[in-house]
Amino acid sequence: MTRPVRYILIPAFCALTGYSDKAVRRKIEDGVWIEGKQYRRAPDGHIQMDLEGYERWVEGDRVPV
Repeated sequence: MTRPVRYILIPAFCALTGYSDKAVRRKIEDGVWIEGKQYRRAPDGHIQMDLEGYERWVEGDRVPV
């Protein structure tokens, strides 16, 4: 199955995954999710969640903290 987009804003990501906005932002702040791997910043500064990077993280591609 192919998805229509790879990058989505945090509210849409929360609706798809069940994570709360606070949990997403905490994972980013704590370095659990890495910029360029699980998320990117758009030119306008918005955080765009990378669905492919998130799926790799769920499947075990984790960076030691």
